[in-house]
Amino acid sequence: MEQTLKITNVLSDPTRFHIYEFIVKKNAEVTVQDIAEAFEIHPNVARLHLSKLEDVNMLHSHTKKTGRGGRPSRVYNLSKEVVQLHFPFRDYQLLAQIAFEAFAGMGEAGQEALYTTGKKFGKEMVEREASHASHLNRAGKLEVLKAAAEMTGLFPEFHHQTDDTIVFTVNNCPFKEVASYQKQLVCDMHSHFLKGMFEAMFQDIVLKEEHNMMDGCANCLYKAQI
Repeated sequence: MEQTLKITNVLSDPTRFHIYEFIVKKNAEVTVQDIAEAFEIHPNVARLHLSKLEDVNMLHSHTKKTGRGGRPSRVYNLSKEVVQLHFPFRDYQLLAQIAFEAFAGMGEAGQEALYTTGKKFGKEMVEREASHASHLNRAGKLEVLKAAAEMTGLFPEFHHQTDDTIVFTVNNCPFKEVASYQKQLVCDMHSHFLKGMFEAMFQDIVLKEEHNMMDGCANCLYKAQI
């Protein structure tokens, strides 16, 4: 309870909350100067906000040589520690672990049920956001997909588009902790979830994973052929 109160106190400051959100979306190390410039605040104020976030283990920092001489610079990264706030206490991560292990124990039938359900939920999420999808142009459909992905905490970025291919990254995995011990099952389910989201806008697609953050990459990169 004491740690929960500390976290809620730290995040009660709007600027500090948005700094943390900025770092999550960036999904890369930042410096005090990066934050000062992004939020147009004095470096000393930026340093204070970063220190407060580090105090409650939402960030961690280390020194890094810049290659320009002088003192090493301090850089900040997201902490790997899971931050969960529930009143009263709920352990949804344990529930997810139990569910995934149950599906895994059911063999191919369990996996197929998980993938089908994941795709169904992805499709329904997007359809709720845009019942008028048939009247949207390509750009409008992508905006709906991005908004739905943001709501799911994926922090997506669409990088390259051709007439039949969309390249995008997922910068935050909401299932990361479960995927750490059920990687293949969780990541395959997530791919089906994303495929369902895209099919709500573009019907049949082919979704290909290029790289995965669970393999040490900064993010998950996908190509969707529509």
